[in-house]
Amino acid sequence: MLETSARLLRLLSLLQTRREWSGAELAERLGVSARTVRRDVDKLRGLDYPISVGMGRAGGYRLGAGARLPPLLLDDDEAVAVAVGLRTATGSGVAGVGETALRALVKLEQVLPDRLWRRIESLQVRTVEAPGAPSVDAGELTAVATACRDRQCLRFDYRAHDGQETPRVTEPHQLVTWGRRWYLVAWDLERQDWRTFRVDRMRTRVPTGPRFAPREMPDAAAFVASGVARAWPYQATVRLAVPADSEVARQTTNYGRIEPVNDRMCLLHFGADTLHSLAFLLGALEVDFEVVHPPELADQLVRAAERFLNAAGRAGGRDDGPRHDSPDPAPGP
Repeated sequence: MLETSARLLRLLSLLQTRREWSGAELAERLGVSARTVRRDVDKLRGLDYPISVGMGRAGGYRLGAGARLPPLLLDDDEAVAVAVGLRTATGSGVAGVGETALRALVKLEQVLPDRLWRRIESLQVRTVEAPGAPSVDAGELTAVATACRDRQCLRFDYRAHDGQETPRVTEPHQLVTWGRRWYLVAWDLERQDWRTFRVDRMRTRVPTGPRFAPREMPDAAAFVASGVARAWPYQATVRLAVPADSEVARQTTNYGRIEPVNDRMCLLHFGADTLHSLAFLLGALEVDFEVVHPPELADQLVRAAERFLNAAGRAGGRDDGPRHDSPDPAPGP
């Protein structure tokens, strides 16, 4: 069992991760009785942490906004600086940092007073400013993440590829980063199916909808990758010389969708904006493959192979100029 001081810190941490906890849930997480939880909550209230208790038989504990930032003691300027830094970090492009920064930002949103959030909003920080990548408003991203955490229905206007906006009502489940974009995996209540939405094309509406019970969802990362792959203008299928349940095949789900063939091979369906990009993605694979579709991709691979062979010749000290004795591009299968 945790000592009292350590248990209080753990209790504070739990209260930050969700909008509301029942006494039974907190007791189970902390390994204590419900009576001990009530005593610990009273101690935190004595330290000026505004913890409210829900009405009714089940009750429920909630850490209110306006509290200090437990367990750190930050002044107003420091709290604003941390929030701005987290908003910037969500679009840093460093693996794992964006998701972690977003989780921390959602925690801050729960406890920071409105007066500090007004200062942060006045800075008009945007999370993604990399060339070629769409900007994602940090406020929108935080609102979506909060709805996922609190299991609250999310209403928003969604802009399609052709620029047309449609209203959507969803049960948001998980945010996923793919490439340099943020995607929401949600259950679309009108279409009664899972959908992915680019956050930079969303305009959330307030207030959010009622709470919902989470559904059994597909693998979020693979679902997003598959949806993104189908949206590209150039589609391809290649046969990989590994089974679908191999580690190599699982890694390719970042590109698109895997389809089992037999115990020795599988198909990878993926997409890109150009044939060159398709060839570039295949060049990163560490497994033998065969082009199934389209035939033009095989021609593109031959041209890429010639460039690599020329580069390898120069790297070895042989500068004989471009090679002209390579065979004609092989036709597609």
